[in-house]
Formats: sequence, C-alpha cells, structure tokens
Amino acid sequence: MKLLTMITTAGTLFILNMAPVTAQKKVSELTLAYDYSVGDGKPSQGSENATHTVYIKGNKSRSEIASALFSSTVIYDANTGFGVILKEVSGQKLLIRLNPDNWKERNRLYDGVVYKSTGEAREIAGYKCQKATGQTKSGATITVFYTKDLLVENKEWDPAFHGLDGIPLEYEFNQGPIQIKYRISRVSLNPIPASKFDIPKSGYREMSYEESKKTNIGG
Repeated sequence: MKLLTMITTAGTLFILNMAPVTAQKKVSELTLAYDYSVGDGKPSQGSENATHTVYIKGNKSRSEIASALFSSTVIYDANTGFGVILKEVSGQKLLIRLNPDNWKERNRLYDGVVYKSTGEAREIAGYKCQKATGQTKSGATITVFYTKDLLVENKEWDPAFHGLDGIPLEYEFNQGPIQIKYRISRVSLNPIPASKFDIPKSGYREMSYEESKKTNIGG
C-alpha cells in the first residue's frame, strides 16, 4: 500500500509538472499600439488606415487615434470621472471637456455588453488569447481575442471592454457594412511619463460637450 501511494504521488507530481502554466502579470502601466483600419465592404473603396495607441498608468488612460486625415486623443481619469477629447481636423485643434455625466452619455453604446467565449484560442504577440463575442444595444457586434496573461487594475480604460476579463490584442467592430479592425503591433510594460496625461493649457480652441454634439465632433 505504501509503494502504491508513492507511485500515485509521483505520477500526480509528474502530471502537474508537465501541465502548462499560465503566468499572469499584474501591471499598473501598460502601452498598447494597434494598427487600425476601417472598411465599408465596397471593393471600389479603400479602407482608412490609422494607428491606435493606448497608455494606461494607474487610474489614468490616454487613447490616441492618428491618420493622415485627422487625429483624436481621449484622456480619462477613472478616479474623478472627468475626461478630455483633443481633436485635430483640417488644421483645427479642438479641446472638449467631459464631466462624469458627459462621459457616461458618450459611452452609453457599450452599456450592458456581455462577452461570451467561443472556445477558440490563439497566440498573439507572444500572449495566449481567447476569443469572445459581444453585442451592443445598437446591434453592433464585437469580436475580440484577449489575453489574461496581463492584468490591469484600471477597468475603465476602455468602456467597450469594461466587462472583459483581460486585455484585447485583436478585435473588430461590425455594424452593417462597416467593419473596424484593430491588430496589436506593440505591447510595452515600460514606465509612462506622468506628463502623457497632462491637459494642454494653450493651442486649442475649447468647445463644450453640448456644442460638440451639435457638430458631431465629440464622437
């Protein structure tokens, strides 16, 4: 009996040692750089290509989208609930401040999105990823490959993924013929300067959130 117990224990230890181990890394600072493209399903129309970079430092986040035609930056403080949108379009530089109610209204599209696993897995940028899908109230579908290898305390860095238990490394939004794709190009765990989250004090024309809605600039 003693020999059988030893053999069983040894076998169990062997199996445990052979089993894959998922190393989760909790980080307070994270930079995610994506390639971003928009298509409308028409063969004659080219897609709009851009870069999308996200900086997360504690409870602050900064999201930048830049293309040859425009640039848009959103800075958000999850501690206070206040945010700022910086836009450069046709030579104009605009600054739009958002209070907590404005922020909720702007991101209401993602309220109630629940992600369901498809069971599919893939390795992206060296991280193990799982595939999940979700749907917004407007009927847009979100397909995402996300990793649990990286964890951040700030769950408010992107309202679209508030209910996702991980970091998205590849995802796309589909609504009708419109398809928006994001593909990770760089993941960095290096420290981010606090100045990255400073709000410009000059050089921008300030516009209220209500004014931006009328001109469809605050989207």
